Parts: sequence; structure tokens; C-alpha cells
Amino acid sequence: MELIWNGFADAVGLLLRADPGVLRVAALSLAVSGVASLLAALVGVPLGVVLALKRFPGRALLSSVVNTGMGLPPVVVGLGVSILLWRSGPFGSLSLLYTPPAMVLAQFIVAAPLASGLTRSAIGLLNVELVEALRVDGASESRVGWETVRAAWPQVLVAVAAAFGRAISEVGASLMVGGNILNSTRIMTTSITLEVQKGEFARAIALGIILLALAFVVNAALVRGAGATLRDAAA
Repeated sequence: MELIWNGFADAVGLLLRADPGVLRVAALSLAVSGVASLLAALVGVPLGVVLALKRFPGRALLSSVVNTGMGLPPVVVGLGVSILLWRSGPFGSLSLLYTPPAMVLAQFIVAAPLASGLTRSAIGLLNVELVEALRVDGASESRVGWETVRAAWPQVLVAVAAAFGRAISEVGASLMVGGNILNSTRIMTTSITLEVQKGEFARAIALGIILLALAFVVNAALVRGAGATLRDAAA
């Protein structure tokens, strides 16, 4: 217990002093996960809408791919991205391995299926008559998709929040493709792993507190946005 309390006390000290190393790691982590989550939302939400509303050849296979991706082990993603970006790999000439863009790519791959799968489920719960009414009125498929997203907006925000949570908490793939390089690719999750291995529990706890705080702030903002949407709809 003494180790835990001392760790928390030292962690509070690091946060109050605004330790540059801790803040640097936190800022990079937020940047990488934020970009990956944005890309996951831009790709995953429309894909989820298509899977919920359209019937086309290969839909069942694509749905199975999304379902599999929702539980895809991050280390498998890290392995795949590493092979693609390796010096002798297909995209080795881009020299992206062990850089933040490689980590963004890995986190995007693990987060996008969640955004897609949860959006598909949210759209699927809507009243079928809504979609039919839009089509009867002559709305284009893109308009139908947009209106259904608006109708299920609180649930879609939950999908985006889940994607962000998956991205910012990811460690295996980020470690493999980023290398956990000081002042370059070291983010909160990989740094926590390293600090624990070194026995530096104070810094690990400080980063853990920041990680939880960021996740809470983002989710609180999305919940607030969902609440505002519901109030506007009711009005």
C-alpha cells in the first residue's frame, strides 16, 4: 500500500509541476489518437450507414470483416502494418515505420471497425418507416444516409467515443510500429508500460491519470453533444 500511496503522491507532484516530459508524451498521444479517431469516424460511420441501409453483393462478407475487426488483436495490426512499412516491404520507401504517422495508421485500423459496427447497429435500431418515407419522398441515398445519422446521432456519438477509447488505450500496435522512441513516438500507453518495467511508478501513475482524464473529457463532451441534440429534437 505504501508503494501505491507514494506513487500517487509523486504523480500529483509531477502534474502540479507540469513536468515537460509527461506533458510532451500526453500531447503526442492526444494528437496521434485524435487524428486516428477522426479518420476512423470519417470512414467507419459512412461504412456503418451503408451496411445498415444497403443490400449489395458481398455485404455479408463485409459485415463479417467489420465484426472481426471489432475484436482484432492490436498486435496483429502492428505486425501487418510493420510488414507493409518495413524497408523491404511494399511501402518501405515512404520511411514511415517508427514515426507518428505509422502509429496513426495502426490506431485507425483498430478503431475504424468499432465506429462502423456500432453505427451500423445504431442505424439498424431506427424505425424502418423512417427510411421508407425518405425514399418515397424521392430523397437520394446520400440524403437518406445523412438523415438516418441525424436521427441516431446520440448513438453515433457513442460509436465515435468508443473508437477514440480504443485508439487512445491501444499499446501493442503502437509499440510495434512506433518503437516507443523518446521525444519522437513515445505516447502515454507505451510510456506507462516502460515506466512500470523500470519501476518508475510515479510517472506511470501520472500518465495513467492523464489518460483517464482525457478519456473522461472526450466522452463527457460527446455525451453533452448527444444531450443537446436530443433537446433540439424535442424542441
